[in-house]
Amino acid sequence: MVGELSERIGIIGGGIVGIALARALLEGGRGDVTVFEKEERVAAHQTGHNSGVVHAGLYYKPGSLKAELCVVGRKQIEEFCAEKKLPYREVGKLVVAVDDSELDALADIERRSIANGVPDLRRIDDQSELHAIEPHVHGVAAVHSPHTAVVDYSAITEAMAADVRSLGGTILLGSEVTAMRQERNGTVRVKTGASEHVFDRIISCAGLQSDVVAALIGASPSPKILPFRGEYWSLAAKRNDLVRGMIYPVPDPRFPFLGVHFTRGVYDDIHVGPNAVPALAREGYNWLTVSPRDTWKSLRWPGAVPLAKQHWRMGVDEISGSLIKPLYFNKARRFIPELRMSDLTAKTAAGVRAQAWGRDGSLLDDFAVDQVGPVTLLRNAPSPAATSSMAIADYVIEHYLP
Repeated sequence: MVGELSERIGIIGGGIVGIALARALLEGGRGDVTVFEKEERVAAHQTGHNSGVVHAGLYYKPGSLKAELCVVGRKQIEEFCAEKKLPYREVGKLVVAVDDSELDALADIERRSIANGVPDLRRIDDQSELHAIEPHVHGVAAVHSPHTAVVDYSAITEAMAADVRSLGGTILLGSEVTAMRQERNGTVRVKTGASEHVFDRIISCAGLQSDVVAALIGASPSPKILPFRGEYWSLAAKRNDLVRGMIYPVPDPRFPFLGVHFTRGVYDDIHVGPNAVPALAREGYNWLTVSPRDTWKSLRWPGAVPLAKQHWRMGVDEISGSLIKPLYFNKARRFIPELRMSDLTAKTAAGVRAQAWGRDGSLLDDFAVDQVGPVTLLRNAPSPAATSSMAIADYVIEHYLP
């Protein structure tokens, strides 16, 4: 192994986490850094297909990595946007209980938020207070996070990538890692197309392909990635006054997804969603994109049967809402009774969430990191990974790259 200051470090994945990690390593003087991204641009998949929300930490289990890194990462994203003069808008988030049956779950969200240090969180039980924040919302109570913000994560990633290059790092676009092996001297040989590269350390931030990359170095096949597509509808511009900031449901604690909600984006577009339907390909952004190989591998996974037994009703409900607009509309209208079917004008670009999935059928909730010799593998990084990206980078460097 060469000296620490001359380490050759390869990063697989040019999403916001991979680019944030490259930037942090270079700022810390850790050595020569190369990022491999299989697409022709950074932020091509999860980073560039999410809702743009900078989460404040409302939902996550206190003490979890998600909770700790989200709180730190939110502030880092805010400071980075200020430094780079990128848009950062605190539009606020209202988590709404639409009836009394959701009050206990709302109280749990409030307790978690307080434990996680969500700034200026407020419980609202008065209808006039509720309507002062969101005049058109229906609900019996809510919690309000005024500092939940929206940003453009693609622009943030591009700005980070510019920093990586200015600090001497290399970002290789259109470079898919197809093979990887550890040599006897401890280095790692990586193959991309006809090229080979040798590194002292590798860090995988491969998102939807994270289990595929893990297999290249002989890591455990578990957890496997199960892709879930989230589809959004756009709200008609003439009806934008229906939503001031964000209107979120009280999530069902049995599921890892929040449910349909309203978000005013950083450029003032309002989208409604997402749902959560199984994608038929790792990068399946619509029903027409099908990978028989990906689908067959998911069906053969030991966790497929227990997952189906536990969540089949949710699956049927989500798929039905995807295919039948009135069912999707009814979910959204619970929060805004004035909403009309015609207000949902078109489905916008969907996102695909890389959900880690265990052999027993469980869906991993927290961030998860694995290590095989000099190779560090980020195995699960769902939302709020974009919010937490800089904090995740710092965490990986501190705990896995001493």
